[in-house]
Amino acid sequence: MASSSFSSSPPQEQFVTEVTENYETTCWGCGLRVLLPSCAPAFKCGWCGAITDQNKQKCDQKCVRWRIVRDRCFLSVVLVFMFFVIFGGVWAIYPVVFSVSILCGIFHSIITAILSIATIFFFSFAAFRCAGTPPNILWGSYPTVAKGDLENYTFCLYCSKPKSPRAHHCRSCGKCVLDMDHHCPFIGNCVGAANHRSFIAFLISAVLSTIYVSIMSVYSGMHTWPPLKYSLGRINGITSGDLAWRVLNEIIVAFLRSALLLSPRGLILVYLFIASVSLQIGLSVLLWQQLSYIYKGKTYLSHLSSQADNEEEKKDCQNLVRFFGLQYSVTRFLPNFRVTRKRHIK
Repeated sequence: MASSSFSSSPPQEQFVTEVTENYETTCWGCGLRVLLPSCAPAFKCGWCGAITDQNKQKCDQKCVRWRIVRDRCFLSVVLVFMFFVIFGGVWAIYPVVFSVSILCGIFHSIITAILSIATIFFFSFAAFRCAGTPPNILWGSYPTVAKGDLENYTFCLYCSKPKSPRAHHCRSCGKCVLDMDHHCPFIGNCVGAANHRSFIAFLISAVLSTIYVSIMSVYSGMHTWPPLKYSLGRINGITSGDLAWRVLNEIIVAFLRSALLLSPRGLILVYLFIASVSLQIGLSVLLWQQLSYIYKGKTYLSHLSSQADNEEEKKDCQNLVRFFGLQYSVTRFLPNFRVTRKRHIK
C-alpha cells in the first residue's frame, strides 16, 4: 500500500518525470488530489489517513434478503425449542417432583423460573439488539476533515460510507458492525460490541439450564420407571472389574422393559435428556471458545486476521474483567488497601 503525497507545482523537468511514473486521483475521505505510483492500487491519504483500495468492487447484494429470511427461520426454530423445553419440562417433571416433597417442588420451581427468565432475557438482548454501530464521522470535504480524522478508515462499498478500523461489514445483516465477532444464524443477528456481553451471558445461562434439565430428567425418570430404579439399585453393591459392563447392561435391560410402557410423560423425559445433553456439549465448546478469545483480547474475526498477520497474542485475565465491566467494581478498593499496607510496613 503506497503512501500518498499532495499535488503541487514542481519545476517543469520534475513534472515531466512525475507524469511518466505517477497518476493523479482523489481521496474519498477529504477530497484532496494525490499523486500515486502507477503500480499502487491501494493508498493511504497523507492528510486524513483514509485508506483506499481501488481493486475492490461492489458485490451483488441479492443474497442479503434470503439470508435474512434464513436467519428469521433459525430464530423461530430456536424460540419454539426453548419454549417447548420450558413448558414440556414443567408438564413432565413438576408432578413427579411435587409428589416426592413440597419443599423439593418449591425449590425446583424457583430454580426453573430463574434459569428460564435469564436464558430468554439474554437471548432476546443478543438477538433483537443492534450488534454495534460504527461511529459517524464527517468525511468527503477538506475543510471539515482535519488531519488524521480518518486514520486507517476504509470506505465500505456496501454501505457507501466510512468504515472504522474496528468495524466489519456483515453481508448477512447488510450493515457494518463495530467489533464484530461473528454472525450467528441461530440468534438471527451479528455478535458485536453492543450485544457480545449478552451473547456470552446467554451461553452461560443456557449451559446451566441444560445441565439442570438433564439432572431433573434423570431424577424424574427414576421415579417414573420403577424397573430403572430397581436395576440401578442392584448394581450398587458390585465392585468387580466388569462394573461398567454390568451398569450398561442393567440400564439397557431396564430401559427396554419400560420402553413398551412409556407414557407421553416418559417420552418427553427421554427427549429432554437427549436434547439437553447434546446442547451441553455444543454450547460448552462454543462458550469455551468465546472466553478464550476474550482472554486473548480478541474477537473471532480479529483472531483470524492476527493468524494471517502472525501477530503475537497478549493473554491477560484483565481482558475478561474489562469485557464483563468489572474493572471498576473490582479494583476500586485496591489502591486504599495497598496504601494502608505500605504504611503498616513502615
